[in-house]
Amino acid sequence: MYSKFQLTKKFLHYYLASSNGKGHGIHSPFVFDFIKNVLNDSKTYSCYKPIEQKRKDLLRNFTIIEVEDFGAGSAVIKTNKRVIANMATTSLKPKKYAQLLCRMVNYYSPKTIVELGTSFGITSTYLASALSPSTVFTCEGSDAIAAVAKQNFDDLKFKNIHITIGDFNKTLSPLLTRLKTVNFAFVDGNHLKKPTITYFTELLKYSNVNTILIFDDIHWSIEMEEAWAVIKQHPTVTLTLDLFFLGIVFFNTDFNHKQHFTIRF
Repeated sequence: MYSKFQLTKKFLHYYLASSNGKGHGIHSPFVFDFIKNVLNDSKTYSCYKPIEQKRKDLLRNFTIIEVEDFGAGSAVIKTNKRVIANMATTSLKPKKYAQLLCRMVNYYSPKTIVELGTSFGITSTYLASALSPSTVFTCEGSDAIAAVAKQNFDDLKFKNIHITIGDFNKTLSPLLTRLKTVNFAFVDGNHLKKPTITYFTELLKYSNVNTILIFDDIHWSIEMEEAWAVIKQHPTVTLTLDLFFLGIVFFNTDFNHKQHFTIRF
């Protein structure tokens, strides 16, 4: 992964080069609508408070668990025996981005949602909190992490989250075959180029013109930036939004030509 200094430099470049996040100068009606009604939606939804309380609980949980890591591994924690609070500090998606995912699900109303990388379930619960009926199928590599997530789902009384445990290389394809269609997916799994492109390719088989795919940490490393470049250029991709920490992919065929936007968030 990039060092903190390298990532800061990249973020500064992104910040200066991006559209201002208010929609000014955006000539795509679809993107303008996204900025106005999703990105800049400042309403406080009822799900925010209980989920953020659960995040606080995790940050105060000093239980030690043993983690089997199938991905690129933690950039901070190098041992398999890890403290939940330490993991939560580095692995949970900040509420700004988790709540954006919630608003996207709420606005676009996807019925079938796939998440690669459950972690402790904070993002999963945000994805499952939309006002529209949806079901989240989340995948986690580690049994110990999945056990914590499942407890959080129970505590928050979520019935529309189903978790699959195991190596994504073995679990993703059977899950997608069973689902048949993916309306929305959040990919926060193995942060390496080849696996990320493999996840994209697998999800693509079950996507349609209304599907939305979101990739986490697209500027986390050279490999993730290379993977993002490959995804952007795929012929079925018609629109991408670069929010620096998230990359959003659309397949809407109503667009006349391929469009890529970098938007400040």
